Amino acid sequence: MNTADAKRILETALICAPQALSVRDLGALFEERLSADTLKQLLADLQLDWSGRGVELVCIASGWRFQSRPDMHPFLDRLHPEKPPRYSRATLETLAIIAYRQPVTRGDMEDIRGVTINSVLLKQLEERGWVEVIGHRETVGRPALYATTRQFLDDMGLASLDQLPVLEGSDVQESALERLDFAGLSAPPDPVDLFPPEANGSDNTQSTPGVP
Repeated sequence: MNTADAKRILETALICAPQALSVRDLGALFEERLSADTLKQLLADLQLDWSGRGVELVCIASGWRFQSRPDMHPFLDRLHPEKPPRYSRATLETLAIIAYRQPVTRGDMEDIRGVTINSVLLKQLEERGWVEVIGHRETVGRPALYATTRQFLDDMGLASLDQLPVLEGSDVQESALERLDFAGLSAPPDPVDLFPPEANGSDNTQSTPGVP
């Protein structure tokens, strides 16, 4: 099989797949006759083939997939004008803390934010599939340790946590998640300061668009 045919098979499988495909999944297309390195090179070639188009081939935590480019989102949103669910500023602040400081307890998050975190907020992030309990800290009360999930990486269009926006300092209290692309699932959220200096003891802050 020549390179052109192999790329055409990969391209077809990725376009038709309902979810991201791993290199192992793609290897099954060729009955494991192509090595992982060969497949990765073919995928890199496909990325170049699709450069400059409205759709791009990306590698995320779950594997490879085609998705719309960020500059296409405003136009695609016109096909589905309904408003997506909205996530509060408090929710995004908490998500940022978990993403950058994981694993963390609820107490850790409250120390960083300086406010009490509503359990409903954490439940919302768990139900969305973005965070999960991965264990318990061996201390009084054995508080749950929270971390982000593979679903979080997929929805943010990331292959690993290493691709999170780099913070300028050691303090996580600055805008962070607004620099992520939310994987083209909806228009990116409006820029917000995830840790506004005026934050006080209330989680009833202005809501910010999220991902459906």
